[in-house]
Amino acid sequence: MISPTSTALRYAFAGMIALAVAMGIGRFVYTPILPGMMEELHLSPADAGWIASANYLGYLVGALAAAGGWAHGRERLLMLAGLGASTVLAALMGLTDAMVAFLVIRFLAGLASAFVMVFMASIVFSHIAAGRGDLQAWHFGGVGLGIAVSAAMMAVLVTEHAGWAAGWLWSAAISACGFVVVALLADEGPLANGEAGREPALPKDRSLLEIIVAYGLFGFGYVVTATFLVAIVRQGGGSRVFEAVVWMVAGLAGFPSTWLWQKITARIGLYVAYALACFIEVAGVTASVAIGGRTGPLLGGLLLGGTFIAITALGLQAARQLAPMAPRRIFAVMTASFGLGQIIGPIAAGLLAQMSGDFFLASIVAAGALVVSGAITWSAAPKSP
Repeated sequence: MISPTSTALRYAFAGMIALAVAMGIGRFVYTPILPGMMEELHLSPADAGWIASANYLGYLVGALAAAGGWAHGRERLLMLAGLGASTVLAALMGLTDAMVAFLVIRFLAGLASAFVMVFMASIVFSHIAAGRGDLQAWHFGGVGLGIAVSAAMMAVLVTEHAGWAAGWLWSAAISACGFVVVALLADEGPLANGEAGREPALPKDRSLLEIIVAYGLFGFGYVVTATFLVAIVRQGGGSRVFEAVVWMVAGLAGFPSTWLWQKITARIGLYVAYALACFIEVAGVTASVAIGGRTGPLLGGLLLGGTFIAITALGLQAARQLAPMAPRRIFAVMTASFGLGQIIGPIAAGLLAQMSGDFFLASIVAAGALVVSGAITWSAAPKSP
């Protein structure tokens, strides 16, 4: 007989691989491949921003669609479809050089990654006991794992002097392997819990409104560095291998970050932990453009990776606490706020970089958004009687 513990571990591992493929690679591999695309295809920073935002728009549309009740009973099928699509779309990116094609493909890739994110979470969490926050953290750590794997891939490709298209094609090959692993490990959908009923409206609560606004500002603030960090390194004259190293540092820092921030949250509280993580990320975003040489980008990668995945989880956790009776509804609203922020971020950053000639001003604006996000969340903490 298979023990519940081994089943929980199997699903947590499947979730980790699924997020590594759909998010760490499918969504964020654009960051290390981008400088080569800009150089070889003569893309402007504004072009790069539009391509990134197309992906985030797809994620927003997909997450809002997935948050509804229509997919009940089809979660595993839709999750695998998203993983398969993510694999195929990565390959297609390496087979075209047309701007319109890039926009369409990255939009669809965003849609696919959202389906994997939402449906895999529902599958994994139903198979993990409620108290196993460690396993939930390793599930989310898959984003960092995928980033680290893509960075290692790029390090190998640049030493072989491969072009940008090879990055996309090898990403597809790695993703195909991940797809097979997930399909074998996650062999059933979420366990039935009888929660398919209609949810009540969200409470009219000032703290909840503040959390929603803060989450949107975080989406804007993190995404500038998450999109352009490797381009910043390229602009600063860093070697191709150093670009991959910086991105690998971000991934390796992201892998255990959710687990680490859960420990911190248990000591200082959810709202203070969210704010602290934002302020630490501010230091990373600023360092990436303000400190020269290798130190700035490495610090930027370390502090970005060590915070952004955890802040994403902490924000949703805070919102769920404030609207416990409407988990699907608050997920949709938080995703909309976050999604709008990360759609606007790369477009604004690309335009600012095109105007100013570098990413300094865009990064400082992003850092400001993160400061405000942290401050709003800190003030939103429920007051003790």
